[in-house]
Amino acid sequence: MDQYILAFLKNSSIKNFQHLANDFMPHYSTLISKVGGILSPETLSNIQKDLQEGKLNDAVDKIQESLAAAENCILEVAVIGESGTGKSSFINALRGVSSEEEGAANTGVVETTMEKTPYQHPKYPKVTFWDLPGTGTPNFLPDTYLETVGFTSYDFFIIISSSRFSFNDALLAQKIKEEGKKFYFVRTKVDNDLYNEEVTKPKSFKRERVLQQIRDNCLANLSNIGVPEPCIFLVSNFNLDNFDFPILQETLLKDLPAHKRHIFALLLPTFSDASIEIKRDFLKEKIWLDAVKSASLAFVPFMPIIYGFDLPEQEKCLKVYRKHFGLDDMSIEEIAEKLGTSIQGIKTYIKSLDFWQLVKDDSIAAKARSCAECCCSVNGGAISAVFQLLKVYFLHLKFLDTVANDAKILLHKTLKRAGDVAQR
Repeated sequence: MDQYILAFLKNSSIKNFQHLANDFMPHYSTLISKVGGILSPETLSNIQKDLQEGKLNDAVDKIQESLAAAENCILEVAVIGESGTGKSSFINALRGVSSEEEGAANTGVVETTMEKTPYQHPKYPKVTFWDLPGTGTPNFLPDTYLETVGFTSYDFFIIISSSRFSFNDALLAQKIKEEGKKFYFVRTKVDNDLYNEEVTKPKSFKRERVLQQIRDNCLANLSNIGVPEPCIFLVSNFNLDNFDFPILQETLLKDLPAHKRHIFALLLPTFSDASIEIKRDFLKEKIWLDAVKSASLAFVPFMPIIYGFDLPEQEKCLKVYRKHFGLDDMSIEEIAEKLGTSIQGIKTYIKSLDFWQLVKDDSIAAKARSCAECCCSVNGGAISAVFQLLKVYFLHLKFLDTVANDAKILLHKTLKRAGDVAQR
């Protein structure tokens, strides 16, 4: 089991709160993702102070408040661009839907966004992507643009172009900066540019050189129109694992407030092993924080019975993890169709669809543990806490690792299938 949680149980039972406080921060810093964690620096500092003062319940309350804030946060993302820039396709890619699916953002070569249009994420309804027209249209003039679109409600702005960024884009970026909001320049359709360059100049074509030219042109363009040292992200809406999208993903996560990182990390498509690992890291952090919380609650008599992790809760937990990694029932059907196989065929090489196989344990030892757990839960205390953690902590990790590994297997099979089709 996690060494800190073992120490947490031991030090809590003997009331050695100074050790609890000293160990908490260093351990948490090794646990979180490279893009940050769920707990803000202020919350971490307050938790450590509570532990030093022996206020275990207060520390647990702060952990619970942070977890609730992460679960219930609202995220509003503004995506701005002229017609034909790939703005709607970018939104669809982030939402994990194709342009032909019901509820997809409208795409086309003519102007399809004449007013601000919200698109909820299909799996995370508290996350909304706003498709906003480019500045300069009759209803969205540069001087009044932010007021017209209601800029205060958005967490950050993504300004999109498929060629050159305009003076209006630069003016808008300056106004967003003055209002204390974050903005990011995204250059789309990079794959189209590479294809056209390779077709027209097959002998001299060099992929990295063309990408650098695109980047340099965007930088020079924005610098010339008044944006000093702009940060440009080159993306393809149809191949998110290519170009700068992984860097954009990490940048957005680092810049978001701590309680909003969690939901944004979970909604991003699992387009690479790295994106799967980021999700796994965030969920591991949550499991660890839940374990610390459960360890404290289990000292109280009957608490494990009231807030127990029974079979229905365990199955619900597994389904939640599957949803986060795009392995829910509907997604599995879509993946099976892409791979040209049946759901039964998919079951032959992934494990997270079989809940009972993951939790089944008919051994005498398991039955004895269950009886002992019930008895200890009545009285509470350190032994009760150990039993709860053995069940909850390890089972959560088992579910998470199984689902994440399955997601990688399906990702590689889908990429291989796409590669085989492209070669035909």
